[in-house]
Amino acid sequence: MDTKAYIVLANGQVFEGKSFGATGCVTGEVVFTTSMTGYLETLTDPSYHRQIVLQTFPLIGNYGVIPQDFESGKIHPAGYIVREWCATPSNFRCQGTIDQLLKSQGIVGVYDVDTRALTKIIRQQGSMNARLISFSGDKEKDVQAAEELASVQYSLTKNSGFVAHASNIRLFEELANHKLAKASLSVSKSAEQVAKSATQAFQEALSYKAVPLTSEGKLATTLEQASWRGTGKKITLWDFGSRATLKKELLKRGFEVQVLAADSSCDDIMDSCPDGIVISNGPGNPEEYTAAISEISNLIETGVPIFAIGLGHLLLALATGAKTKKLLYGHRGSSQPVKELSTGKVYITSQNTGYVVESLPENAELSFKNCHDGSYEGIVYKDFPGISVQFQPESAHAPLESRTIFDSFFDLIDAVKQLQNA
Repeated sequence: MDTKAYIVLANGQVFEGKSFGATGCVTGEVVFTTSMTGYLETLTDPSYHRQIVLQTFPLIGNYGVIPQDFESGKIHPAGYIVREWCATPSNFRCQGTIDQLLKSQGIVGVYDVDTRALTKIIRQQGSMNARLISFSGDKEKDVQAAEELASVQYSLTKNSGFVAHASNIRLFEELANHKLAKASLSVSKSAEQVAKSATQAFQEALSYKAVPLTSEGKLATTLEQASWRGTGKKITLWDFGSRATLKKELLKRGFEVQVLAADSSCDDIMDSCPDGIVISNGPGNPEEYTAAISEISNLIETGVPIFAIGLGHLLLALATGAKTKKLLYGHRGSSQPVKELSTGKVYITSQNTGYVVESLPENAELSFKNCHDGSYEGIVYKDFPGISVQFQPESAHAPLESRTIFDSFFDLIDAVKQLQNA
């Protein structure tokens, strides 16, 4: 039996839909992603921690639930909004429906709403907080939902001012007391729950030819061929909420990878004697990561090559004196075009960010630029061995071409080693 669900936006607009997944009431920032596939990777991406994710593609769940494709050990968004979900998925690896997955992890879902209209509101007014009110059909379980819906209806009927009503349902208070940067510890190393060995990572990549090149420039067919540049080198992955595929990309290139949690210090990282450091993606406002920014400043002084992705790109820029800003509605999806300035080549990339670098740091050079809004997608640092990108070159549900950025990181490590051995 279909039960009703409501999306109450912070601007006062209300969308009526139907419930799927878990039921109840939940608060989060509504953001949209334009990805046509990869909904499992989206749901298990730690960078979506406590947000409400809106899928612009109209049908979600058609290939069901495939745990092998999870980017971490659990679902991270607080809520999920789709136009339609598929109750009869078809895939030889399918192990259930998207509805069953959401229910199993207590994630509230809403479907049968005009996702196009909702997306247009976010594009015009910006990402905003919202409250999902979802009914189960059981009056005893639906007491809170019924009370909140009655409050919404009364507020709108009496035109009593939505800000006061929002306070009643804790629309802003709940988020104000929940700093995502402080929550980074809860998502840090989440990807380790689905970690795989180098052999497993390579064999899976080989099945769809997402493998590194050999020293002769051909697609590798064995792990030994793929790992010719990474063998014998140690990488420390500083995990602020990384996706499982990031570690896989390093492993299948031969690196020995040690994962450290978000609250690690410069001393903790250097104790592992890394040849290179990767600063991962993660959730929240980068300016709130004050402790991490300070530790990154210390890491820069060590001279160890640094490769920063997503949130890491923003943190590294802040540590060098740059500024960041929040975008109106962010870059989220697997078809974000970025231009490599040195070659003029345009890459189609996967991204998940609500913030960008606003000013170029001193002694730094822009390497990639967003083709839509001109924002800084990549930076090369001149006064220390560091590179960073806003996009996700490791993404499993996007074109593979941007993974060549890993080769730039290898070049950086090799160049530093040559200087040390000179």
